[in-house]
Amino acid sequence: MKSMTIRVVLKSVLVLGVMSSFGISGAYAAYPDKAVKYIIPFAPGGESDIAGRFQQLVFRKKFNQELIVESKPGAGGALAWSQTNTFPGDGYTWMSTNLPHLVLQPLEGQVQYKTEDINNVCFYHYTPDAIVVRSESPYKSYQDLVKAAKDVPGAVTIAGSGTNSANHLATERFNGVAGVKTTYVPFKGTGDLVASLLGGHVSMAMSYVTLAIAQKSKTRMLAVATEKRHPQFPDVPTFKELGIDWVDGAYRGIALPKSASVEVRKQVSDICLDINKDADFQKRMADGGFELVDIGVDKMAAFMAERTKVYTEAAKRMGLLK
Repeated sequence: MKSMTIRVVLKSVLVLGVMSSFGISGAYAAYPDKAVKYIIPFAPGGESDIAGRFQQLVFRKKFNQELIVESKPGAGGALAWSQTNTFPGDGYTWMSTNLPHLVLQPLEGQVQYKTEDINNVCFYHYTPDAIVVRSESPYKSYQDLVKAAKDVPGAVTIAGSGTNSANHLATERFNGVAGVKTTYVPFKGTGDLVASLLGGHVSMAMSYVTLAIAQKSKTRMLAVATEKRHPQFPDVPTFKELGIDWVDGAYRGIALPKSASVEVRKQVSDICLDINKDADFQKRMADGGFELVDIGVDKMAAFMAERTKVYTEAAKRMGLLK
């Protein structure tokens, strides 16, 4: 009996050693043991899709399992989010989530979910707001754009991803700080709006640094909502340099169905944050214009409370709240 016990212990140590060599901690010993479905509530080609596929590469490397990215666009993300709690809570269905979408959309009252229905377990990055025009645009600077918007109110058209989204919020913010009136044109996702921008069908895009990097040879960025100038765009001023207090963007994370246990929520949260630590992932995200953050399940309540306060105040300016 004693020798059998020793053999079992040695076997356990060996297994843990092999797992460790593949970057798998003891906490994940039984999870994941099969493919995980990762639902992206926007069309392929946008920031959520790109970041998800970067995560997919690390997930496969760490766990020798597939993270299957599945696009489910509709209603600016609301279609997929309204279905989140219909999936099993076993940790094998992840839902990509976005802020401020999850706060602003329910305030409008036209979606089939409430902010508190979404069980976020991590937020892992944000993309800074940016004003982007095509290379052939007559607007060479932020000041040129503002002048045109003031000369003919409503004539400047601004492409953005979704209604009551980060891009929509940023557009209303621009109207307020610049003292102008523009026309917001919502698209299903970043991939769709790029064609319209490059085709000259809209005056500009209220998007992110990520789009400016991806379309660097075909576009020009006029301003960016970061603390300091972005290293890939040293000639582009920040909003702060333009005298505007604006450092913000869209946050993206992962949610699970509410039926997920506390243990499963913690496992997925830890995996999300572990992926952020991967050197290859960090480089891909930095090169793409994504800013990493580490908001795990333990910090979620405070983070959501702070963000909800900010977005609720913005919603008043957008007319979503009286």
